Amino acid sequence: MFAEFLDLILGVAYFIMIIHIIMSWLINFQVLNLHQPIVGQIWMGLNRLLEPIYTPIRRVLPDTRPLDLAPLVAFIAVIFLRFSVVPRIPF
Repeated sequence: MFAEFLDLILGVAYFIMIIHIIMSWLINFQVLNLHQPIVGQIWMGLNRLLEPIYTPIRRVLPDTRPLDLAPLVAFIAVIFLRFSVVPRIPF
């Protein structure tokens, strides 16, 4: 029961991070505009969800100013937890 709940939480975090990463690329390549109300609200909501995860990682990582490695480290950590710590549940 706990393993299924943890797997669900990590799965949701995985997809939220994927959306955030892809959206950041689209914003940087000016495909999406933050001045559009829906895009701005989604972006701010994702940042509010993920910044508490990224901030401690940024404190540990060296400063690579133009490139933010915290989302990559958090994404790899979620993948690692999802596939190694949570036991696979046979169906």
